[in-house]
Amino acid sequence: MRLLPILAAATCLAGTAFAATLAPTPPMGWNSWDAYGLTITEAQFRENVAELVKLKPYGWTYAVIDEGWYMENPFGKGLAERKYKLDGNGLLLPALSRFPSAEKADGLKPLGDYVHAQGLKFGVHVIRGIPKDAVTANLPIAGTTFKAADAADTTDLCPWDDGNFGIKDNAAGQAYYDTMVKKYADWGVDFIKVDCIADHPYKPKEIRQIAKAIKNSGREIVLSLSPGPTNISHAAEVGELAQMWRIADDSWDSWSFKPANWPNGLETGFEKLAEWSQYAKPGNWPDADMLPFGSLTPNPGWGEARQSRLTPEETKSWFTLWAIARSPLILGANLTKLDEPLKALLTNKELIAVNQTAWESHAVNYKSGDTLVVWEAKTGPREKPVVYRAYFNLAKTDVDLSISLTEPKKYISLFDGKDYAVAAPDGKKRLQAKLSPHASAIFRVE
Repeated sequence: MRLLPILAAATCLAGTAFAATLAPTPPMGWNSWDAYGLTITEAQFRENVAELVKLKPYGWTYAVIDEGWYMENPFGKGLAERKYKLDGNGLLLPALSRFPSAEKADGLKPLGDYVHAQGLKFGVHVIRGIPKDAVTANLPIAGTTFKAADAADTTDLCPWDDGNFGIKDNAAGQAYYDTMVKKYADWGVDFIKVDCIADHPYKPKEIRQIAKAIKNSGREIVLSLSPGPTNISHAAEVGELAQMWRIADDSWDSWSFKPANWPNGLETGFEKLAEWSQYAKPGNWPDADMLPFGSLTPNPGWGEARQSRLTPEETKSWFTLWAIARSPLILGANLTKLDEPLKALLTNKELIAVNQTAWESHAVNYKSGDTLVVWEAKTGPREKPVVYRAYFNLAKTDVDLSISLTEPKKYISLFDGKDYAVAAPDGKKRLQAKLSPHASAIFRVE
């Protein structure tokens, strides 16, 4: 019975004081990268949007086309082979071979209109900067006397993407970003993921330029900064300029990738989310990266096409941690291939409500190297909050939870609805549960 007011709170946030805040709750949605990499087509995107609509009642809202929508040949090995499509002002356009509706329309606007018609929000990914081809041709910047060479910093290259030069911190640079974001606003874009900007390297001047361009566009657009790990010393600055910023490097489907430094697995999330939890608030969401669940096919952004290598328990632990820690929930699966267990996880209303309505969450006495990690979150009225506690087994062996309770509380599982607070021989209650390796449990305490 306690669930209903919590869910009601999640649906009425837009009518509260949060209404003036862009991204008042952690953004939830789907991104094409984990399943399609650079290669998604308009038809594939529409198929996934049709599936996302089925998840919309549970809060899944954003449909985001990740990198490569402007590449005629996304399988090419470099810039020359990939062939970026540009307009006469050096702005990216969708590749017509993959997005045919753009031929007789303004770029991705038909897709934006389609997404909005489904009651969803539309997003795109870009690499920071200005395309090299625009600079080579020295194309004009629309509505100004500037040209691409005036805006480009040809000494500034993204270390892992050869398509763009950086943008100068000058009037021409601001003008270019203004025209870029205005075009996306005209397409109906609600979410822009900007890459190679939050780390590898950190580019605060370009972040500020893009944030200003969004403001100048006149459209409310969530700004997501990638990749990570953003240094925590930049917390105030990124919180001022963006709604999401990556706190970890790319995360893929494994518990851990150690001793390699890249990519990250689930294990990295415990430390990063604990470190950043104090900065999560309406309009500011430290982002631990996407959820690499389910079918990562046909062309994932990293590795071979596959079913996620996470075990069922690891998948549940990943989702539970992201939810209670108030990370954005951005699903990477091919939505046309969701199986029933994954659907059940992604539609757990109360767990999602914790993510969307908690006003405080933190790791309890977390230390690096802990094998049992506890998180606590609070939702509902502050004078009488609803408390949630999650327990995570980071060990490779089973853990028996047997915790003496100072008060005769119930510990109701969000997964099976059972009370795990049992009477002990001394008459007191104990939280009693068994966690297999990398498993988790989350309870509503009442």
